[in-house]
Amino acid sequence: MRNFITKRFLLCMVLSFFVSLAFAQQTRTISGTVKDEKGAPISFAAVQVKGTTTGATTDDNGTFNVAVNGEGAVLVFSSLGYKTKEIPVGESNTINVVLESNSSELGEVVVTALGIEREKKSLGYAMQEVEGETLVEAREPNVVNALSGKVAGLQVIRSSNGPAGSSKIILRGNNSLTGDNQPLIVVDGIPISNATGAINNDYWNPSLDMGNGLSDINAEDIASISVLKGPAAAALYGSRAGNGAILITTKSGIPQKGLGITISSTVGIESIFTHPELQDSFGQGSNGIYDNRSNLSWGPKAEGQAVENWNGENVPLQTYDNIENYFQRGIRSNQSVSLQQQYKSTALYTSYSRLDDQSIIPGTKLTRTNLMARAITDFGKEDRWTIDTKIQYSRSNAENRPIGGSNTSNSYGTLYMLPRSLDIRQFNPPVNEEGNMIWYGGGNQINPYWNSKYNLNEDIRDRYIMNGSLKYDFTNWLTAEIKAGADKYYTNSEAKVYAGSPIVANGRYSLGKQNFTETNYSALLTAKQDNVFGKLGGMVILGSNLMSQQFSEIYSSSGGLVVPDLFSLNNGVSNPTVGQGFWQKKINSIYGSAQLNWDGYLFLDVTGRNDWSSALSKENRSFFYPSVSASYVFTDMLETMGNPLPAWISFGKLRASYAVVGNDLAPYKLYNIYTIGKDPNGNTTASRNGTLFDPTIQSELIKSYEAGLEMRFLQNRIGFDVAVYKSNATNQLIFLPMDPLSGYNTRIINAGNIQNKGIEARVDGAILENPMGLSWNIMANFSRNNNTIESLTPEVNVYPLGGFDDVQVLGEAGGYYGEIYGSKFLRVDDADSPFNGQLLLDENGLPQRGEQNVKLGDQQADALLGVTNTFAYKGLNLSFLVDARFGGKIFSATLADMQANGTAAVTVVNGAREDILVEGVVQDPDGEGYVENTTAVTPQLYWNAVAGVGNLGITEANLYDASNVRLRNVQLSYGLPTSLLAKTPLQRVSVGVTCTNVWLIQSHLHGLDPESVYATGTNATGFENASPPTTRAFLFNLVLGF
Repeated sequence: MRNFITKRFLLCMVLSFFVSLAFAQQTRTISGTVKDEKGAPISFAAVQVKGTTTGATTDDNGTFNVAVNGEGAVLVFSSLGYKTKEIPVGESNTINVVLESNSSELGEVVVTALGIEREKKSLGYAMQEVEGETLVEAREPNVVNALSGKVAGLQVIRSSNGPAGSSKIILRGNNSLTGDNQPLIVVDGIPISNATGAINNDYWNPSLDMGNGLSDINAEDIASISVLKGPAAAALYGSRAGNGAILITTKSGIPQKGLGITISSTVGIESIFTHPELQDSFGQGSNGIYDNRSNLSWGPKAEGQAVENWNGENVPLQTYDNIENYFQRGIRSNQSVSLQQQYKSTALYTSYSRLDDQSIIPGTKLTRTNLMARAITDFGKEDRWTIDTKIQYSRSNAENRPIGGSNTSNSYGTLYMLPRSLDIRQFNPPVNEEGNMIWYGGGNQINPYWNSKYNLNEDIRDRYIMNGSLKYDFTNWLTAEIKAGADKYYTNSEAKVYAGSPIVANGRYSLGKQNFTETNYSALLTAKQDNVFGKLGGMVILGSNLMSQQFSEIYSSSGGLVVPDLFSLNNGVSNPTVGQGFWQKKINSIYGSAQLNWDGYLFLDVTGRNDWSSALSKENRSFFYPSVSASYVFTDMLETMGNPLPAWISFGKLRASYAVVGNDLAPYKLYNIYTIGKDPNGNTTASRNGTLFDPTIQSELIKSYEAGLEMRFLQNRIGFDVAVYKSNATNQLIFLPMDPLSGYNTRIINAGNIQNKGIEARVDGAILENPMGLSWNIMANFSRNNNTIESLTPEVNVYPLGGFDDVQVLGEAGGYYGEIYGSKFLRVDDADSPFNGQLLLDENGLPQRGEQNVKLGDQQADALLGVTNTFAYKGLNLSFLVDARFGGKIFSATLADMQANGTAAVTVVNGAREDILVEGVVQDPDGEGYVENTTAVTPQLYWNAVAGVGNLGITEANLYDASNVRLRNVQLSYGLPTSLLAKTPLQRVSVGVTCTNVWLIQSHLHGLDPESVYATGTNATGFENASPPTTRAFLFNLVLGF
C-alpha cells in the first residue's frame, strides 16, 4: 500500500513539473492601491490572480505589487466587509481600485432553525458554524469527534470502544436527570435519530456499545454544520429543542469548472495512543514468592532466574509488554468519489464512499458504505418552482464490538491484570486439541485471543435518510414550501459463544433485530420584505409539522447448545429465550415567527410553537413554547447617522434572548404497561412494571436567558464573540421509592430544577498576511459552565445517575450535576488534636477505609478550551488543534484493580518494592491519644488496603483530576497551483497527511486517557472501568478533481 501511494504521489509531482515547464510565460508586475468609497486605504486586502494561487496583500497604505504571467490575466480584489471586485489586466502596469462596503458580509448568511437562511448579524442568539471542509480535514470516522474543540460550549464525550464506538454531544451542560441530554440532530431540515451507546451501563454485564446515529453520516457529504446552542436558537423545534440543535446541511450542486468529479483516497495506520502505566520489575506470585497459578503480580523480582511456568516448562523469569504484544497495528482506508455540478437550472450532487477500519483490537473491525444523491431543480415560469430531493444510504457492518465493564469477557481488564511475567502470546492459538480454551488458570478470566476468535458478535445496520421539498415563489417576498422526510434504520445482530470456555457450557447463540422509523411532514409559508414602512422591514413565518416515530425489536437466545458449535436457536438444551418490544410516538405542531428589521441594524424576533405530544395525557398534551430575541448592530447605526466609530472598529453587535422550550417524555411514562412472557412450564404470563405512573405527568420545561456581544477590529482581521447565559430546567422526571407492600417499588413525579449558567467566548484573528503569500490565522473557543441541581423534592434530596457499589455519581439538591460519592481514608477528626486531618492507621500501620457515601468531587469540567492555528504559504497549508479540559473528577476502577493486583507502575518505586512507612498516626496503646506510625508494611499489604478493600478500594485513592491538555490533531497539505494543471483534465490536485491524538501534553491518570469514560449511554461520565486504549492515527490523503 505504501509503495502504491508513493508512486501516485511521484506521478503527480512529475506531471506538475513538466506542465510548469511547458507553459511558463513572461512575468510582469502590476502595482496599485486599494481604497474604500471614502478614499481611505484598505490594508490587508487580498489581491489574487484569478485561477492561480499567486497573490499579494495590501500594506498599511493600501498599496500592492503582484506578478502576473502573460496576457488575459484577471485580478480579484477582496476584503472582509467589502464587495469582491474582478478587474482584467490590460496594458497598463498600474491598477487603482475602489471597493464598495458590504456590511452584510459581516453577518454572512447562515442556516438557522427549520433550515431558514438568515443574515448572521440579525440573530439575537448564539450560533456557530463549522465548514464541511474542516470536518473532512479531521479525518475522523465518527463526524461527532471532528467537532471537538471547534465550537464554544460544545463538549464531545467519546468512548474508546474501537472504530464503531459511540460519542455524544453536550451543549451548555446537562438539563435532565433521567432523559437524553443530547441536542436534536437535523439533516437538511429533517430530524434524525442519534441514539447513543449501550442500552445499559451495568457494571458486571453492560450492553455492547452500538455507536451513535450521527456516525452513519459521511463527513465528505457535509457542506456545513450550524450549532444552535441555546433554547432561543432552537425554539422553533419546541419540545425537542431543550438541549439545542445541530443543523447539518449536505452538499448540493454548484457550478464547477471541468466535470465536477472529485476522487479522494485516505489510507493510514492506527496505533495505541496511551494505556495504563504497568510495572516491569516483578513477576507472578504473592508476598514475593513465585506461584505459577496466581493471578497476582506480587511475586519475586524478575531477574532471569529459572522458574516453572503455568505449562510445566522451565523458563527465565522476566516481564513482557503484553499491551504491545496483544494489540495489532490498525489499518484505516476511506475511498470516495463524488460528482458536484450544476447543469442549467439543476444542481446535482452524488457520492459514494467506503470506510474500512481494522481496529488495533484483534478481530474487531468496521466497514461502512455511504451513498448519496441530491438534486435541486428550478422550473416553471420564471423558475418560481423549486424541487429538492435527496436520499442518503449507509450500511455499517461492525464485527466484534468490545465487551466492557467487569464482565469476564472484557479482554482489556484481563490484559491489565495479567501477571507481568506471563507472555500473552503463549495463549495463541487459544484452544487445545480437545477444543478447550488454553489459559493459565488464574481467576475467572477469559483468554483474550479466545474472545477475539470464539466469542463473536456482529451487527449490520442499513439506514436511509430521505427528504424532499417543493417550494413556490409567489412573488419576490412570498414563498410557500412543503417538506417530507424519513429516517429509517434496520439493525440485525448475531452473537456466537463457542464451547470450551467457562462462559457457558457448550456455547450460546443469539439473534436480534431492531427497526426504527421517523417521518416528518411540514408546511412553511414565508413572507419577507425590507422597507415595508419606511425603514421598517420584516419577515413572517407560519408552519406546521407532523412527526411520527416507530420502534420495534425482537431477540432470541439459546444457551447450552446440545451439539457444540452448531449455532441454531433450536439447538439449545431448552426452549429459546425470546423477547419482543415496540413503541411509537407522535407529535403534531404549529409554529410561527415574526422578525422586525429597522434599517438593517436593529432586529427583533418573536417565535412561538405549540406541540401536541402523544407521550402526554390528553389534558396535558398541549404545550406552547415562546421565544423573543433582539440584535442591535450599533456600528451600522452610528455609520447611518453619520457618527461612525474609529476606523479600527469594524463591526459591533449586541444581542439578547429569552426562550421556553421542552424535553419531551419517552413513550409509555404515564401508565402501567404489561410485559408478556413465558414461565418455565411454557405458560403465557403478564407482568407489570414496578413503577406507579401518574397520568398528570408533564414534559420537562426549560427557560433560558442569554446576552452577547460581537466585535471585529482592524478591518475585520480580529474579532470576538462572547455570550453569557442562564437556563433552568424544571418538571424533572423523578422516580421516588415506595414501600414494596404497596405493590410498587417506585413512583414517578414532576419536580426539581436543574440550572446551567455560564460564559462562552470565541476569538479569531488573521495574525499574519503578507505579500509573499504567508498567512497565519487563529481561532480560539472557550467556555465555562456551572451545572447545578437547584432543587429536587422534599422526599428525595439526592438522585442517582449511575455508578457501582460505593462509588456513585449523583445529583444532589444544592450541589453540582454529577457529584461523585464514595469512601475516604479514615483520618483523625479532632480539632483539638495536633494530628487532626492525618491518616488514622490500624495497629499494623495500614490505611483504613473511613466514612462511606461521602461527596468527593464532581464530574463536570470547570472550563473547555480549543485553539486552532492555521498557516498557509501559497499551496501549502498547516493546521493544528490544541484541546484542553480544566477541572472535574473521574474515578478509575482500572487503576484500582491494577494496584490491588500488583501490575500498576505505582506499586514499584525505583525498580524495588521496599517496605512502606505510611505517614499517619495510630491509636496510642497506652492512652486515648495518637502517636506517629513507626510500623512499615509491605507494598502488597499497603495496596491491598488502599485498592483491594471492598469491590473498588478506597474511592478517594483513585479519584483523579480529569484535567488534560492535548494536541488533538495536525494536518499538513499541499495543493498544486492550478496554472500547472491548465492543460490537463485535472482541476485540483492535493496531497496531505493527518495525525490524530498527537500528544497528551498533560494528564493525571497514570497513562489512562481521561476521555476513556465507562459508557456514553449514561449521564454518569465520571467513572472509568477497563476501557480499551485510545488510538492515534497517521493518515495520508490524495484528492484529484476533474
